[in-house]
Amino acid sequence: MIDTLELIAIPPEDEALRAEVREFLAQTLDGLAPDKRARSWMGFDAGFSRQLAERGWLGLTLPREHGGSARGHFARFVLSEELLGAGAPVSAHWIADRQSAPLILKYGTLAQQAFYLPRICRAEAFFCIGMSEPGSGSDLASIRTRAVPAAGGWRLNGSKIWTTNAHRSHYMIALVRTSGTAEDRHQGLSQFIVDLSLPGVSVRPIEDLAGDAHFSEVFFDNVELAEDALIGAEGAGWAQVNAELAFERSGPERLYSSIALLECWLAHCRGQAEDTASQAVLGGILSQMAVLRAMSLSIAGKLAAGLSPATEAALVKDLGTELEQAIPRLIGDALARRPDLPFPPPLLRTLAYLEQVAPTFSLRGGTREILRGIIARGLGLR
Repeated sequence: MIDTLELIAIPPEDEALRAEVREFLAQTLDGLAPDKRARSWMGFDAGFSRQLAERGWLGLTLPREHGGSARGHFARFVLSEELLGAGAPVSAHWIADRQSAPLILKYGTLAQQAFYLPRICRAEAFFCIGMSEPGSGSDLASIRTRAVPAAGGWRLNGSKIWTTNAHRSHYMIALVRTSGTAEDRHQGLSQFIVDLSLPGVSVRPIEDLAGDAHFSEVFFDNVELAEDALIGAEGAGWAQVNAELAFERSGPERLYSSIALLECWLAHCRGQAEDTASQAVLGGILSQMAVLRAMSLSIAGKLAAGLSPATEAALVKDLGTELEQAIPRLIGDALARRPDLPFPPPLLRTLAYLEQVAPTFSLRGGTREILRGIIARGLGLR
């Protein structure tokens, strides 16, 4: 069953981090156009990630012995919120920091932790997620990519698709089948760390409507993996990946994908005569955003308590992406009601970009249909 989402306040010692991060971002991102800010956690800048690492802001929740800062989930919430709110280009380190590192910390061997975690904290190891496959989509239980025992380890064959930043990453954490068939569903799935520089790995970027190439298709042709490429127990991949997805689905990135457009539109509105229709649109957006932020913060509290709020995270992700997708449409409609006004080119460019990419918001991290199935099970409805 789904647990109650309690109202939670960020502790003062964690809230104090906000001013420092905000000052750094004001200096670092000065002059960055809003259509570039709108890319934010899809914006790849390894140099920016290294700047964060130098300040101890990568691996914020990881133990100090692994290169982390041993801060809590609330500090990470503050950092994430400021980065996304400012439209910082965080894509290079985002997946490694958000979910690969916690997964390795929880399920990895001591050797895996010692090797990968410090590199993640130094922005020297970027990760991508190998889940979706051609013909499977978000139905992860039907995947067919397979790893079989081989001399000294495993042999991997198959492919993954819609893999964000695979062509720029060093490693992939891949969910693959190690026993049984796709008809066995959740049984026989395992997770592996795949070095993407290995022979037999090929990556083909996929260009989207906006002209960006964030996604890739990845092919594995008899890729030889070492024995220690396996994370956790063989056959335990389904439970592990669900714990990992709680990190992916619960954060403030499910609220702020359209924030650069919202701020750009607000700046435009402030320079115009009073418009009650636009004020009503703004009030609706902000009221929903406030509620969703409170829900996301509550999940951060559950993570801080050592819980794995998979159902709650699915709920926030579903509602959050629905709002993110609505914002470009609502603002576009508001602009269309005032054709007599001149519109700033940066506002139009940002709107055009988000109108093209917004349909993906409800796909990444699990489709709306998959999430609602998870929520229904959590509520005991199926």
